[in-house]
Amino acid sequence: MGGSSSTGRGKTKGSSPLAMTPVEEVDISAVRYKPPTLQAPHLTGFSLRAFVWLMESPLLGPLITSFLKSQNNMPQTLQQTVIPERPMYYPEYPPQDTEPGVVLVGEDRHPVERVHEALQYLPSYDPSVRWATEEKLPFLYWKIRDFAHAYSSGITTPSVVAEHVIAGVEEWNNKKPPMPMLIYFNADDLRRQAEASTKRFEQGNPMSILDGIFVAIKDDIDCFPYPTKGATTFFDQIHTVEKDAVCVARLRKCGVIFIGKANMHELGLGVTGNNPNYGTARNPHSVDRYTGGSSSGPAALVSSGLCSVAIGTDGGGSVRIPSALCGIVGFKTTYGRTDMTGVLCDSGTVEVASPLTSSVEDAMLVYFAIAGSRPMDKLTLRPSPLCVPNLLSPDNSNILGSVKIGKYTEWFHDVSDREISSTCEDALKLLCNTFGCQIEEIILPELEEMRTAHVVSIGSESFCDLNPHYKAGRRTEFTLDTRTSLALFGSFSSTDYVASQCIRRRIMHYHMEAFKKVDFIATPTTGMTAPKIPPSALKSGESDYVVSAYLMRFIIAGNLLGLPAITVPVGHDKQGLPIGLQLIGRPWGEASLLRVASAVEELCLKKRNRPSTFYDILKS
Repeated sequence: MGGSSSTGRGKTKGSSPLAMTPVEEVDISAVRYKPPTLQAPHLTGFSLRAFVWLMESPLLGPLITSFLKSQNNMPQTLQQTVIPERPMYYPEYPPQDTEPGVVLVGEDRHPVERVHEALQYLPSYDPSVRWATEEKLPFLYWKIRDFAHAYSSGITTPSVVAEHVIAGVEEWNNKKPPMPMLIYFNADDLRRQAEASTKRFEQGNPMSILDGIFVAIKDDIDCFPYPTKGATTFFDQIHTVEKDAVCVARLRKCGVIFIGKANMHELGLGVTGNNPNYGTARNPHSVDRYTGGSSSGPAALVSSGLCSVAIGTDGGGSVRIPSALCGIVGFKTTYGRTDMTGVLCDSGTVEVASPLTSSVEDAMLVYFAIAGSRPMDKLTLRPSPLCVPNLLSPDNSNILGSVKIGKYTEWFHDVSDREISSTCEDALKLLCNTFGCQIEEIILPELEEMRTAHVVSIGSESFCDLNPHYKAGRRTEFTLDTRTSLALFGSFSSTDYVASQCIRRRIMHYHMEAFKKVDFIATPTTGMTAPKIPPSALKSGESDYVVSAYLMRFIIAGNLLGLPAITVPVGHDKQGLPIGLQLIGRPWGEASLLRVASAVEELCLKKRNRPSTFYDILKS
């Protein structure tokens, strides 16, 4: 997934092991980019079943995992090399400067108040432009403020819109082969929520701008009274949902309507979105292609217009990858910015709950509803204050003009088709030509080591969570590709995990050094556009680490280092598949990230196309 030659590594005298140069002494200018050479078989059907049997075999399994890890230099990096840095078990950041052109929003205030505050700093809403009969502007998606206007002015009601949502969801659920966007859906409950919202509007008393907005929740986040399965066939039998996850509770206080639990790659352990348990969600831009994952259902629902917002989780690009492949916005916040209580993966060090939306504006409003660290994270992570970008400020253009964007050119262009990186480069040039910001060349060493440290970190943390169920005889109830992953993850040792945390400290140093020169780091979001779904993968799943590596090529810093990152749609390839540009920000720099993402989105609006499968639930 992208690697740099490790000029930070050299032999010690005699027969001593390899040793990394202390990170402060590495000559970054001497680093040369080396394209990665990930090696793993592509398996579906019988070959996948046989491979899983071998991986789980007490005699042959250790030999196979050992061979796969050796093929990818993991033992050399983690067990045969001296790493002089001490481990960093969760992201640690130096104190950050105050962002320019932002307004403080009290994190402890009620979610409704925070959303209302954010609303004050958005460009004013003009219904005559958004509701023009002849469409002068490129029209893609209705935004949250469009729904609020339609409800408050009596154009339609949440109850009317709910019927269009129900029809669309049922249409997808009844397709052959099944390709559901939602795993749990209760039409009567949806109607009840919509009726309550409709009454609030009739009484002139909506709870917030988010009242009546349709929201999907990924199936690894608790949303009472719905079950949480993590897209398995059994997890709801061992995990009882007694209340909302914190991020869901905050949205509920704002009056949103929950449409159900969205489909996902089983337990989030994959980035295509394949799910043989319930059927694989399809990409609305091309239904024979993957959405990306693991937040597959959330991305498909927002992309197809069936809901404005979905909440997913991102531990290895799981919000940004499907958002990019489906042509929408995916906003991953800084690790610890949002309380993860009530999320299946709430004890890991790489994961955050984050919004998927059709626009940056909507991502901003939802972010201010769900943001707020848990008390323990406030003590350990010391987050910078929650801020909203003032997009109405007369200084907005000047602030954008002073922005420096870092680009590691060789890495940037290491994609399956140069069309992807060229489209992203065009978006950056447009931004610079419009506002006068600058592109600065940067070098990020040890990208291959970063990939290794991330897979060991997320793999060990996932295996620790799932091991009791795995050992209790549930192993055969997981999908085949989940079992492949768990067999690999279970082979990681304590030495591998600690060495990975030492690498995390090194990678953090390189990125913090880059942020002394630049404000953001730009990359394509993914190294390929939406891959085709092999028909043989629908029934029993697939294992394709090479495709996964292309999809994950640019996303890992957001997870291993916990940095905020956003993907914005900037165009399409020759096949009409969406391309996303990723911007990675400084720790806690969400407000500045939203400002630049908003500018990129506006400049690239004419380059975006609606998906071929689209539901106009507001005008239907």
